[in-house]
Amino acid sequence: MTRTLIVHRAGPGLSIQDTGRPGYLGFGLSRGGAADRLALAEGAALLGQDESHAALEMAGMGGEFEAGCDLRIALTGAPMRVSIDGARAAWNASHSLPAGARLSIGGVEAGCFGYLHLGGGIETPLLLGARAAHLSSGLGQTVAAGARLPVGTDPKAGETGLTLAVEPRFEGGVIRVVPSLQTDLFDPAERDRFMATTFHRDARGSRMGVRLNSKVPGFHSEAGLSVLSEVVVPGDIQITGDGTPFVLLGECQTTGGYPRIASVLPCDLPRVVQAPPGAALTFRLVELDEAVAAERRADEHRRGLRANLRPLVRDLHDIRDLLSYQLISGVTAGDDIERGRT
Repeated sequence: MTRTLIVHRAGPGLSIQDTGRPGYLGFGLSRGGAADRLALAEGAALLGQDESHAALEMAGMGGEFEAGCDLRIALTGAPMRVSIDGARAAWNASHSLPAGARLSIGGVEAGCFGYLHLGGGIETPLLLGARAAHLSSGLGQTVAAGARLPVGTDPKAGETGLTLAVEPRFEGGVIRVVPSLQTDLFDPAERDRFMATTFHRDARGSRMGVRLNSKVPGFHSEAGLSVLSEVVVPGDIQITGDGTPFVLLGECQTTGGYPRIASVLPCDLPRVVQAPPGAALTFRLVELDEAVAAERRADEHRRGLRANLRPLVRDLHDIRDLLSYQLISGVTAGDDIERGRT
């Protein structure tokens, strides 16, 4: 039987994402892939599979899905209200989705990007070595209602009911940055003013970048007016002609002429990605040795995710078939009730 996930309703930003396409900058294509790659690793840990498997990325809104066969799923990233056949299900957890079951995922409750992972991953055709939709370049497209997504073979079918405590990253906060190649184009006073400013994420944004608003005058660099277009990467903070900062994300352009005042540490980029509109963001300049140490700790955290898995304890109010559960060894609650026991 073909393994599929049927899409009955799709949010406007629903797309298939994996770890992206490294190695194509010289051809004008940025890496792309999941906006929050840490969420991709968390889902892989919950399902006991490699994080290279493609998942569904949900930008702000989920959708309604039906299992075309028995499936395992995991939910990570920005928490959303979710239910399976009408019963509330936990986020940051793995679940069984039996054939014919309906999975409903609403809007975000915090953050911006949620992820639906499938045991075996989504197995749409590879394009330039990946399945990720690179929307800004027109490589792939969003997923629409009516789609039947092929799901790969799941060697660990049956292993569910696990949860994972995740690092808070859905409300903005302090973002660590290092100098870029163009930081020195800004006067020291202008750099200090940037680091002392509290910004708020603009409601406008995409997988290409995040616009930052503030109540202070824009940031400028006289020397930056003569910058030639050169390579840019995710995490770079560009200052546009009107002095507005933009943090570049995974689908950013590969070259740019706006001066860059700093670059966000890769391990802090998920906090920028998941900051909801209006969330406060401040930036702290760190030395290279502190940045390297932070990245090393983040890598250790990712590699240790599976060791932090815990059994999922379900809320009794969400278990509609509670009486069928084995509550005491050898005796079910249903047996007790039938026998008049309390």
